[in-house]
Amino acid sequence: MSKMRVSRRLKNLFSLVDNNKQYDMYEALNLLQQISSAKFIETVEAHFSLGLDPKYADQQLRATVILPKGTGKSVRVAVIGKGDKISEALSVGADLAGSEEIIEQILQGKINFDKLIATPDVMPMIAKLGRILGPRGLMPSPKAGTVTNDVLNAVKEFKLGKLEYRVDKTGIVHIGFGKVNFSTEDLVCNLVAVKESLDRNRPSGSKGKYWKTCYICSTMGPSILIDINSIKEIER
Repeated sequence: MSKMRVSRRLKNLFSLVDNNKQYDMYEALNLLQQISSAKFIETVEAHFSLGLDPKYADQQLRATVILPKGTGKSVRVAVIGKGDKISEALSVGADLAGSEEIIEQILQGKINFDKLIATPDVMPMIAKLGRILGPRGLMPSPKAGTVTNDVLNAVKEFKLGKLEYRVDKTGIVHIGFGKVNFSTEDLVCNLVAVKESLDRNRPSGSKGKYWKTCYICSTMGPSILIDINSIKEIER
């Protein structure tokens, strides 16, 4: 098997990161922004390794967080509901709102949204969409805040920067928390919000050491290890 070729650009970036060091959060974010060199505005990602084994029901983690400084990208929100819920959704900026007609569009493969919100009374109608929406991570769920009667706030929150996250089978949470062109202060604010959310939603079955490691990276950049204690010490 041939070895994967690493570009000269990426080799140079890797040489700027000390892999034996745990960086302070501010130092890590400054470094990440300095070495970002892709020809597009990269997303800034965090990868938290947690002391969880999600094969056990009481160690599964799925929740949402509102990024105070937003995600840096526009989110297309669709709502499936009935009656006044449709007009409510449109009044606060939903990109698409309706009932049977949206279900039919999805069945035809027309998915023109990034987030789908549904009211509880239409869930039996959209159960058949699971095979289409499930693999894409778009199926409405109460845990994700996408099955609700409070359509007004749900649309507003997802438009502002509410994100869903979950632990993967290896115990890692992957989440984008901004763009490299954000100010360092805004990225700090968002990362602390993610950290606080992970703390708040710690599963009941979590035993022993919860926090293992946290790496940040840009879309096309190398990973930088952050001292998790430096995130805990930030006061907002």
